[in-house]
Amino acid sequence: MIPPRPAQSRALDGPWGCGYHRSAVAREGVPSTIFVRRNGRRLAAWAFAVGLSALILIVGLRTGVIERRFIYFPEARLDADPSSVGLTFDEASFVANDGVRLHGWFVPGPRDVTMLWLHGNAGNISHRLDNLALVHDRLGVSVFLFDYRGYGRSEGTPSEAGTYRDAEAALGYLRDRGDIAMDRVVYFGRSLGAAVAVETALRRPLLGLILESPFPSVPDMARRVYPFVPSVAWRALRTRYDAEAKIASVRVPLLVIHGDSDEIVPPEEGRRVYDAAPEPKGLHVIPGAGHNDTYVLGGESYFDALRRFIEGL
Repeated sequence: MIPPRPAQSRALDGPWGCGYHRSAVAREGVPSTIFVRRNGRRLAAWAFAVGLSALILIVGLRTGVIERRFIYFPEARLDADPSSVGLTFDEASFVANDGVRLHGWFVPGPRDVTMLWLHGNAGNISHRLDNLALVHDRLGVSVFLFDYRGYGRSEGTPSEAGTYRDAEAALGYLRDRGDIAMDRVVYFGRSLGAAVAVETALRRPLLGLILESPFPSVPDMARRVYPFVPSVAWRALRTRYDAEAKIASVRVPLLVIHGDSDEIVPPEEGRRVYDAAPEPKGLHVIPGAGHNDTYVLGGESYFDALRRFIEGL
């Protein structure tokens, strides 16, 4: 949002690049009053541009247009299904309480525990198949993986309230199947899905809560990713996903997993969510893992942590 500096700014005097080098000012004999006047005009223009950019951003945030574009990155096309990784599954079609039709896959497992999988903000469920296969095979749990509204084959447009409705509808699907013990359901949320999982566990506390690469809130992440944007802009955000604030009221056992080299959500951000949560809770940090490769670089210790948590519930 800040206008780019001119190409010659490496040799300019002053933080905003006023267009003059000190030696050039002395050599050309430019009077200091003219220099200050021109510098002042450029500074005023820069300040106006920044202010206008902030105003446009605030208006865009209040209307929700910009929010959706920098928070949600859905893809409509499904590249594969669970059969491509050797899993049997049921196609799931179900409806949220506001009439939006959603789509997902239920993969049965030999264990009496079901994992409700709440994915992150990009792609769709077909992009989680390798991860799904490993979780299913290593843990033996049933897994219900579904797309939020606007993702994959799910209808509608994504929003914070919408993702919460979608998670509630997914629970309704599991309940309506008739073959799921609802007191044996574990929430598993990754990244943005971690915030959805926290809200869902707050409304419908079940067996346990697993958060992978969680962040404290959307405004917190926005300030970190866009430090040059005035903080007043982020106060205008309607989308919050306040996991850190909400998790203090969640009364289910918790496991937080985070890579110590996470380039999207630094590990200290996940630690904030963990610290805000009540006991019982556990933290598993994966050396060298980034945001999207925890289950790969975590190796057997990753699945051991999940297994111990589930078996201890």
